[in-house]
Amino acid sequence: MPAKSNTHIRNLALSVRQPFAEQIMIGEKKIEYRSKPTNIRERIYVYASKTPNKEAFRKIKKELSDFPVGVLVGTVEIVDCKEKSDEYHLLLANPQRLKKPMKADNRPQPVWFKPFKEK
Repeated sequence: MPAKSNTHIRNLALSVRQPFAEQIMIGEKKIEYRSKPTNIRERIYVYASKTPNKEAFRKIKKELSDFPVGVLVGTVEIVDCKEKSDEYHLLLANPQRLKKPMKADNRPQPVWFKPFKEK
């Protein structure tokens, strides 16, 4: 069941590797880099994918076990998408961590997926 909130959250999740999902949740990572643009401009779920970015963990001197994987960790607003060279920058704002990480009802996908079954 989606988190209760005064803010509408679209039934859509963006898969992000750890530790980047954690960096989004603490407001440190404000841009998500993707190879395709998006027209989405609203609050969506952030899914911490099961495949971590090992090089990024080495850079920040953290362990793989320091952050949850395979769960929805919070929500964030996508406020814009800018094309830069041969990639797209999803501009993120107002991250909100879920009180408790949640499993998705539906099978996660590499980029976008609907985390909850729709009636």
